[in-house]
Amino acid sequence: MEFIVKLGTHDVKVLFEKKARLKHSYMKILDAQNIKIKGNFFFTKKDAKAFIESKSEWIQKHLTHLKTKQLSQDEFFYMGQKYTKGNFHESFTDIDEFYRKKAQEIIPSIMDRYANEMQLYPKSLKFRKNKSRWGSCSFSNNINLNIYLMKLPLEAIEYVVVHELAHIKHKNHSRDFWNLVGLYLPNYKSVEKLIKKY
Repeated sequence: MEFIVKLGTHDVKVLFEKKARLKHSYMKILDAQNIKIKGNFFFTKKDAKAFIESKSEWIQKHLTHLKTKQLSQDEFFYMGQKYTKGNFHESFTDIDEFYRKKAQEIIPSIMDRYANEMQLYPKSLKFRKNKSRWGSCSFSNNINLNIYLMKLPLEAIEYVVVHELAHIKHKNHSRDFWNLVGLYLPNYKSVEKLIKKY
């Protein structure tokens, strides 16, 4: 079910889902115009609206923050810098193809450098367009990286590369895993905070 609510100056679309086994209600801000609410079968649309009203100030704060981060149609991020198509040194028509091309040009050499340093070698390296993950490493050590990594600064790209290479040795996020990441990127915690900005 979907419905619209007005929060201050924001018209917000609410995606309302019911799940049988949920004990509590959950809210997630999807973007500057959309939020999602999950509740059990006894949680009504009226309850959802009351839930939103109780969190109104918090939601508006986050929506305003998201709107300030939105880019115009002509703007894009590349290697941590914001550009417009008019002031960028290369011309392109499809931003996703641009990111894919740059990822294929730039990231393999970064991967090779850290793979040699760490003595951890992926079975394959592929690039995909993902919404929720920067990268992944399968149990057979195939690494997939998000083409949108090309939006991030170099140190953030390096972090994702090291993170996925470390999963070749540790298929979890144990203390040993983070110790291995920290061995090659001692400042990884500050880089994680940087990535969240994007």
